[in-house]
Amino acid sequence: MASSSLSLSRLARPALSQCSRAFRQPGRMLHATSRPLVAEPASGSRQVWLGMSGSSSSSSLRTAATAAADVEPPAAGAAPSHAPPLRDVVEVLRSRGLLQDVTSPELGAASTQEQLLAYCGFDPTAESLHLGNLLGIIVLAWFQRCGHVPVALLGGATGRVGDPSGKSAERPVLSEEVIERNVRGIERTLRTLLQPPPGSNLPEPLVLNNLDWFGGMGLLTFLREIGKYARVGTMLAKESVRKRMESETGISYTEFTYQLLQGYDFVHMRRQYGVRVQVGGSDQWGNILAGTDLMRRMMGGPEEAEEGAPPASAADGSSDGAAAAADGGEPAYGLTFPLLLKADGSKFGKSESGALWLNADMLSPYQFYQFLFKTADADVIKFLRMLTFLPLEEIDVLETAMQSPGYVANTAQRKLAEEVTRFVHGEEGLQQAIKATEALAPGAATKLDADSLEAIAGDAPSATLPRDQLVGAGLADVMVAVGMQPSKAAVRRMIKGGGVRVNNEKVDDELAVLQESDLIDGRLVLIAAGKKNKMLVRVVA
Repeated sequence: MASSSLSLSRLARPALSQCSRAFRQPGRMLHATSRPLVAEPASGSRQVWLGMSGSSSSSSLRTAATAAADVEPPAAGAAPSHAPPLRDVVEVLRSRGLLQDVTSPELGAASTQEQLLAYCGFDPTAESLHLGNLLGIIVLAWFQRCGHVPVALLGGATGRVGDPSGKSAERPVLSEEVIERNVRGIERTLRTLLQPPPGSNLPEPLVLNNLDWFGGMGLLTFLREIGKYARVGTMLAKESVRKRMESETGISYTEFTYQLLQGYDFVHMRRQYGVRVQVGGSDQWGNILAGTDLMRRMMGGPEEAEEGAPPASAADGSSDGAAAAADGGEPAYGLTFPLLLKADGSKFGKSESGALWLNADMLSPYQFYQFLFKTADADVIKFLRMLTFLPLEEIDVLETAMQSPGYVANTAQRKLAEEVTRFVHGEEGLQQAIKATEALAPGAATKLDADSLEAIAGDAPSATLPRDQLVGAGLADVMVAVGMQPSKAAVRRMIKGGGVRVNNEKVDDELAVLQESDLIDGRLVLIAAGKKNKMLVRVVA
């Protein structure tokens, strides 16, 4: 199948803004910087997922895909007049510890000569992405900061199949409603985190959903125009497949085909949008090679790196896995980043309560901040390089300071928590996290609000009382009722000694009575008995 060509020199080369810290602007709409290579029929709504059972009739891959509705081509010839040279994104990623493997050493040079479109996929397995997914977003953001176009691919189709990589058993099947809900939640996060600040001249992100091209594709079309290029021996040789086949449960045909679906994602976006780089975690190396292999077979080009062969980032740098397209020979590349591991080899990003979610409604900015603040000294410098956009020189200064006698404990951890929380939750979320942290500090005098109290709800003991047992009740009675002190006499002794606070304000009256004005937002009050014994009391109807 022939495809039209597009000169990538038509794409704008925005100025780089390495100094920009506010790398997110919520509420801005997507304006893609790439024009589809082939005009495809528009669709009023996303086609219903037909999976592998839909009728193919006379359909073909030329008509099965649906162009993303929110992609707007740039004005012809539009480009900043003062665009600086592009940066070597491979070298940048290597210096930050964000490079594991790359299919060809030529990617670095190519990234300095022309603007590239690089994509990373995100399957909707949950309503929110987690800290592990953040690495993929950060790698895309570095491509963006080096002048390239970040492409975030939502797995509306692949999420219905499930990636067997790194899994010992098949993923549970999610309902259509849950998948669509998850897609919406993840899409909001991706658009927000990849949106460049106004005036930065950085490229706008392109957000796509692979259900747009797989949704209307029937089984016969899939087998006829994609499946015939797949080689079962190559697919069986993938480590993720081999491990599952050796397990007791084995692997289903559905999951076995995942690598082919992901591979065609790359081919489709190469043809339609000019995407030439795929990035993913180190566990995605096999799937990425499947994509370059499929592209070579469907579009023509040299042999790609075999799985298990030394990648280009290995010491000899000899492997060349770029897959060239038949429409002019411009190569495509694959790149992986390492998993986020602690010094002891365990995964970083799992809290006692589970995954470290990026959505504030699933994990408060305060809890997110606290998790990062508790990073071990052995890991904090590594994570500053990988998870933040701080200049390496500034991180080196912190590393040196940690070895000096006058170093203030947790300075590096505080910087890590601030930078990552600001990137994920914005300045408002960071300030809420800091305020909540100060509120729970021993002897804190921070003025509280409802958001700060809600943020610390999971980290402070809590109790509930009816309104009539709070408003107009003696403070001593309330503290005894919620178990903070054994008797009213003990409460009065603490008040006399200056050890009782209500909403971080010191109480001097031994016979103090709680007023309606003491209830923050009419429903919450924080009571402290001493520096560490705190209780969040909620009003119940």
